[in-house]
Amino acid sequence: MSSLENFRICFIGGGNMAESLIAGLINNHCPANNINVSDPNTKQLTKIKEHYSINVFSSNQLAITDADIIILAVKPQIMKEVATGLIDSLKSDQLIVSIAAGITCQNLQTWLPAESPLIRIMPNTPAQVQSGVSALYATPAVNQSQKEMTDIIFKAVGSNVWFDDEHKLHAVTAISGSGPAYFLLMIEAMENAAIDLGLEPDQARELSIKTGLGAAKLAQESTESPALLRENITSPGGTTEQALNQFEQGQLRTLVKQATRAAYEKSIELSEQLGGSK
Repeated sequence: MSSLENFRICFIGGGNMAESLIAGLINNHCPANNINVSDPNTKQLTKIKEHYSINVFSSNQLAITDADIIILAVKPQIMKEVATGLIDSLKSDQLIVSIAAGITCQNLQTWLPAESPLIRIMPNTPAQVQSGVSALYATPAVNQSQKEMTDIIFKAVGSNVWFDDEHKLHAVTAISGSGPAYFLLMIEAMENAAIDLGLEPDQARELSIKTGLGAAKLAQESTESPALLRENITSPGGTTEQALNQFEQGQLRTLVKQATRAAYEKSIELSEQLGGSK
């Protein structure tokens, strides 16, 4: 398998997700000179250049010249403009990766050269602290070496899950894409509840965050299911049981299903809107 030293990466767009990936790559010993980034915001380019010592460009066409992989990290609303602007500069063996929500590979194949190998990725915001999880889908034109290259890059900011059905990325959006906000809402609610019970705000914050981190780590490292781990914590007639009874009476499970279904349906709706102009 290749290493990060063996290929050149170009980011079109230097926003938060691109910067998270750049930081992860640098931390995983990718040479700074192997990374290009292009962005119209000169202030952002200057910041990235000073912090990471990578190559910066104001021209997308110049930035992609020597790239093995081109990561499109721009807002979905301008993806068509950006993609069509690359057509005359692309080489047939350059891999195109999109991390724009809602833009399908079919959309990209309409806007880019038909033979371009494409990978669509749904990362999530914990990538900013190298704890993300990314869902990846590759078109048939992508070879095994390109898949391995992409896998290495995105593992620099977390873990990867590959899918062979692009439509499932709508469900991914509802779970891992939007999911960090669900857990942050739980932390926020626990923090507020702790303050109501008399704890100081800083105490409430630390206890709520560290409890969430600990529970996730326990679930990740245990061979037992989350359901069994929960049961192991819950003593009959104890405090945990009393709290869980309240969650069940409030139909928490139903609310989670309804919330994720709403996010799933919105993802489909936005995808249809964003790709409507071809």
